[in-house]
Amino acid sequence: MLSHVNIGANDLPRMIEFYDAVLGCLGIGRSHRDDDSVYAGWRAAVGGPVLYVGRPFDGAAATAGNGGMVAFLAPDQRAVDAAYRMALERGGSPEGPPGPRPHYKPGYYGAYFRDPEGNKLHVVHMEA
Repeated sequence: MLSHVNIGANDLPRMIEFYDAVLGCLGIGRSHRDDDSVYAGWRAAVGGPVLYVGRPFDGAAATAGNGGMVAFLAPDQRAVDAAYRMALERGGSPEGPPGPRPHYKPGYYGAYFRDPEGNKLHVVHMEA
């Protein structure tokens, strides 16, 4: 359903370091970076959707959206915990610690945090 998601960045090198570390905990690696250091992208699987982090095309400052959030699937609960810890170590801020969220659905385990520029992120593992 999704081709890609864009997240704006003002300090691209810091954001690349943050996303390399956090997404690395989920087994997601950087798929590319342009030669002009305008954006970077991460993809979990060939042909799958891409997360792009970069400077806004209009040249204005990047801002975090109110109500917007990007959620990433984790292979297990340990990966959720690791991604949350890594996010906080790399300049992210907490929005909800890792733990079960049975009010969403049985077997749902997730964590919420913001990246260094205020974008809200969620990491989730759902038991089968």
